[in-house]
Amino acid sequence: MRKLKNEELDRLEISEFKSAEKSPIIIILDNIRSLNNIGSVFRTSDAFLIEKIYLCGITAKPPHNDIRKTALGSTETVDWEYIENTMDIIESLKLKDIRIVSIEQAENATMLNEFTPQTNTKYAFVFGNEVKGVAQNVVNASDYVIEIPQYGTKHSLNISVSCGILIWDVFSKLHKPI
Repeated sequence: MRKLKNEELDRLEISEFKSAEKSPIIIILDNIRSLNNIGSVFRTSDAFLIEKIYLCGITAKPPHNDIRKTALGSTETVDWEYIENTMDIIESLKLKDIRIVSIEQAENATMLNEFTPQTNTKYAFVFGNEVKGVAQNVVNASDYVIEIPQYGTKHSLNISVSCGILIWDVFSKLHKPI
């Protein structure tokens, strides 16, 4: 087995990425502190053709050197927008019939492995602050709450890891071969 060279990876040009059909997935970052986490979410979102990222509250926005280090150019490919109040974008997306899904440990949450995304439905997944999680008013406004099952002692994943797990899981469920 030979490792592939960068030029063999069939990477899209920025213009090709912009015009490519996107996954019906939107990411909302609700008060994320870590610039490295933000950059990592951009990079994962690029990998799976995420439609858009909304940066809310204290979440930093590009251009920023610490975001750039982990984003590796994906802030130029993935559409993003800064909205100060997370509830404003949630209310706006709900009016467009987009399902709001908080990723949080909560009563009656659906475990990720039990969540089946519906085709022809667009989802906005909300990831919260590294310490406080998704704000309660956002959880209350959500159509679903999904929890990533964890079996160890910490029951705490880094935001960028949680985002990667969620995006891959939903993407793979939506793109199952027939």
